[in-house]
Amino acid sequence: MAENCCYKDVLPFSAMVAVECTNVVLNILFKAASLRGLSYYAFNVYSYALSTLLLLPLAFIIFLRTTELPTFKLSVLYRILLLGVLGSVAQVCGYKGIEYSSATLASAISNLTPAFTFILALIFRMEKLGLRSSSTQAKIMGTIVSISGAMVVVLYEGPAIIETSSQSPSLSVHFPLSSSLSNWVIGGLLLAVEYLLFSMWYIVQTQVMRIYPSELIVVFLYNLCATVISAPVSLLVDKNLSGWRLMPGIALVAIVYSVRN
Repeated sequence: MAENCCYKDVLPFSAMVAVECTNVVLNILFKAASLRGLSYYAFNVYSYALSTLLLLPLAFIIFLRTTELPTFKLSVLYRILLLGVLGSVAQVCGYKGIEYSSATLASAISNLTPAFTFILALIFRMEKLGLRSSSTQAKIMGTIVSISGAMVVVLYEGPAIIETSSQSPSLSVHFPLSSSLSNWVIGGLLLAVEYLLFSMWYIVQTQVMRIYPSELIVVFLYNLCATVISAPVSLLVDKNLSGWRLMPGIALVAIVYSVRN
């Protein structure tokens, strides 16, 4: 009984914490790679392509050995294609947002994901809104706090702490990771769009897993669809081939690390 409780409660919580920690590291690595000239379009394509290649043999083995899976239908493929579109667009928005702002802002705004997911789950009737329930009240309070905190992080520039005369330099504290307030706000909005799209991605993924409960095959097909969708679009949009050049260094480390998704 204790092991079953641990598996259902502690393990999922630990996994979510681990995912958030790895996302923070990925944001930092991508920011460092983009400062070295790596295009965020190229990073997106390389990440999906490498994930697809690594998952191909595993997915093929599981597909051949598993006999209990339901029949693969076109409705599942359509949903996985939608996952590919949502995921690739969200990644581009996120990486562009980090380029405009910072990895710190991206990590802070990631707290919008549970808020957006809860709101979308209510819209699609995947969650029941019982105002007298302590669970629902906690979710509503968490949603308000998450959205409010993200707005503060995006819009707050940092006022001067000590005002001095014009003859001496003023001592002020500003967010040091933003070159301008406008870029900071644009980056914040792009990051908010990213996590909204990822919340939609979670909703669609839940539907896919109910129809076709094979995590590895679904993840492989998702990465394959995202690669096929993002590669031609990225090449058409970003024609600067120097940003696609992949050399040993922080860029390669960031791409390899991103495969952990």
